[in-house]
Amino acid sequence: MTQLDATDIKILNVLQEEGRITNKALSEKLGLSTTPIFERMKRLEKDGVIAKYVALLNHKKIDRKLTVFVSISLKNHTRSYLEKFIEEMNQFKEVQEVYHIAGDFDYMLKIVTRDIETYQKFILANLSVNSNIAHVKSQFVLSRDKYTTAYKLDS
Repeated sequence: MTQLDATDIKILNVLQEEGRITNKALSEKLGLSTTPIFERMKRLEKDGVIAKYVALLNHKKIDRKLTVFVSISLKNHTRSYLEKFIEEMNQFKEVQEVYHIAGDFDYMLKIVTRDIETYQKFILANLSVNSNIAHVKSQFVLSRDKYTTAYKLDS
């Protein structure tokens, strides 16, 4: 695990809120010159602390208004069946997140579609044909009251 010092943490906190900030603006914000900022960012990228840079889209503006959390129980739990299930879920554009979980279900999926009709088509065409799925439970999001991808790091 990479050891993060106070400056690394400050850089990461700023980047999580302002991903397009320039090295110059970041250095001014943190009171450092651009060279150490650049070197630290490259190290954080190389060490895998910064996995990638992305743009977060407004789901309503791109007509993805329905978010569904789907709990799934599988019939077979051998490694090959689990790996095959994950591979299949990764192929579907509607599936944004896949979690292997403990408890009453085996997996939790976050699925985002245009509307209930599109979700129904997804279920019928993709999940209902998977012979290893024993049970599916869908929970529909009524409102998104907090949304963040940022980890608040303490220095």
